[in-house]
This record gives sequence, C-alpha cells and structure tokens, in this order.
Amino acid sequence: MDRPRRPTASPFEFPPEAAFTWHSESDEPAPTRLSPVDDGLSADTALKRVRRGEFLRYSGDFHNAKQLLGALGRRLERPWQARSPLEAFRAERRARQLEHATLSRIVVALDRGYRLDLARAPDVAEACRQVWGEPTEDFTVVPLKQLLGMLGAAEWRRKGLEVPGLKGLLHPHYGVYLPTRTDYVELLAAVPDVKGKRVFDVGTGTGVLSFLLLQRGAASAQATDCDSRAVACARENAERLGLSLRFQVTEADLFPEGKADLVVCNPPWIPEPPKNRVDRAVFDEDSQFLRRFLEGLPSALNPGGEGLLILSDLAVLLGLRPAGWIEEQFERCGLTVAWRKSTPARHSKAKDKADPLHAARSQEVTTLYGLVPTAR
Repeated sequence: MDRPRRPTASPFEFPPEAAFTWHSESDEPAPTRLSPVDDGLSADTALKRVRRGEFLRYSGDFHNAKQLLGALGRRLERPWQARSPLEAFRAERRARQLEHATLSRIVVALDRGYRLDLARAPDVAEACRQVWGEPTEDFTVVPLKQLLGMLGAAEWRRKGLEVPGLKGLLHPHYGVYLPTRTDYVELLAAVPDVKGKRVFDVGTGTGVLSFLLLQRGAASAQATDCDSRAVACARENAERLGLSLRFQVTEADLFPEGKADLVVCNPPWIPEPPKNRVDRAVFDEDSQFLRRFLEGLPSALNPGGEGLLILSDLAVLLGLRPAGWIEEQFERCGLTVAWRKSTPARHSKAKDKADPLHAARSQEVTTLYGLVPTAR
C-alpha cells in the first residue's frame, strides 16, 4: 500500500548573492557563481553551458529537472569498442568521470529546513539530515544527481535489506557500500567453527560480516572503518539486530588494538585511485589498503588464529594485477593459505552483455581465503 504523499510547499526565493553550504561527494570546491535556469532550458543548451564551466541552479519543476539530467546523460559520449578488458575499463572510468563532471553542474538549492527549491518536489529533509545533520547556513546547494542518490538511499534505509544468512534486516546508510552483491556474504558460511571466537572486522561498512559471525556464535566483534558514515551505520544496525552488547565499532584506518581469533576483511578490490568518497569502498590505489592489511595480519592474530580475506579476481581479469599477485603478497607477509572457497559472480552486471566490462565480469570469481601465519 502506497503511503500518502505529503503536500509540498511552494518554492522559496534564493537571493543571487546568498551565502550557502556546498555539499559534494567528490570534494569539488564550492562554485563561485550560480547561473539560474528553469524549465525553458534545453538539454543541448545546458550541455554547452556546463562544458564552459557554469554551474546551473535549477529552479523549475522537479520532474523536469530529472528529465534534464537524463537527457544530458544520453548526450555524453559512450565508451568505444575496446580491444582489451583493460582498455574497456579505462574507457568506462573516463566515461563515468565525464558523466559526473557534467551532471554535477546541475545544482539545486535548499532552505534552512532542507526544503527543495523546485515545484512538485518531494520532501527531502529527512534524507538530508541523515547525511549532513542540521544545516549551518540559511541555504544549502547540492548537485541534483547527488540529492537523488540520497533520496534513494534514504528509502533503502527505511525499508531495510534482506541479506542471505542474516536474521533480520540490514539498514544501509548513504555513502556506505550496499551489500547487494551477496556472493561474498554467502562465502562466510564456509568458515567451519566460529563459536566463542573473538572477531576483528577491518573495513566493516554496514557491519554485515560481523553480524553474520555473531549470529553464528562468535563471542564478540570489534569493527573498524575509516569512514564516519560507515561507523554510524554499523553501530545503528547492531542495535537494530540486538547485537550491540557484543559488537563495538570505531573509526580507524586499519586494525583495532589487541588480538583476535578471527580477523575478517573484504577490502576494496580495484587497485585504482578513488574519484570520490563513495569510491573508497571499491577502489584502493596501488592496493595500499590490502598490502597493509596483509602485512599487519600476523600480529593481529591470537595463537591459532586465522585471517579471513574475501577478494574478487576482477582486477586480474581486467589486467590491473598480474595472475599470482595475491599469492606473492601472502608469501611476502608470512602468511599461508590454510583453506579457500570460491564462488562465481552472480550479480546483475556479470549477466549484462551490454555492460562494457561484461567479458571480465562474466568470468569473475570471489574467493574466501583462510590465512594463518607461516610456520617458522
């Protein structure tokens, strides 16, 4: 049953020289000038203007603004037919960056109550407060595409998400990696005996790996993440699932203090620089995070303890890492593979032949490695 829509207030006045708070996930500097536009703006004209570097503040109809974003996206160049998976990956990243740079210049204004300055606009205040907290200026300016993403995330957060093996719903937050790819989650069922174990969860995200292990009988889980939004998300989900007494999470770059019986990590799997804050869940420049995790793992384990590394081989299939690279890292860091379990990718992109990276994604395999310090 659909919920009744709230009546929306009429658009407000945004003074041309008004001070405002600027929000951008890519840390792009605040625009020094906003050019007001409305429903009379065509997509072709908008594209010419944003390519000249203008930020266009839309003040027309909400649905027309969304249609303008779609029309702009369709006018952007698509990646050409690549000769290799690596070439396809590079072209796709350039296309995504161009799309972001173009569409993020269509911006909208919000007032001090986070009311959107567009006719027929939905109520966006709750989604904004969830991400930004209370406003600090009379006006806020944000790319419309980002705001739409925040609205979608707020709906996921409200409804919750079913995760295979998890008793209860997971409620993801905006900007925290959404575990809609369940392959890596299901691999945890292969861990033989977790009862009574102390767990470290490095790069926890929503906290889902900790929660699965706790529900299987782990004694406690200490999680870390370098993103404050992930820390808040994991903490809230632990409370919702009734696990907060056995779960702690802190904002940290890598390992918590002390030692654990199990140390689990699902690191970013693409060794390329992230372009924005959200990218950090997937992109790990020069595999720095993964290298440091493996280097520190032996010291984080109790005697008889085990590391649980979940890693996709997509970087190898794309030509971003040579075959055998991860095994070389295990040896370099004094780690031995005690056991492993793998599963082919079953996510939607692995089946989408129109995806520019389909050749690699259709062959992707994710592996759970059980790692122990090498005997000396």
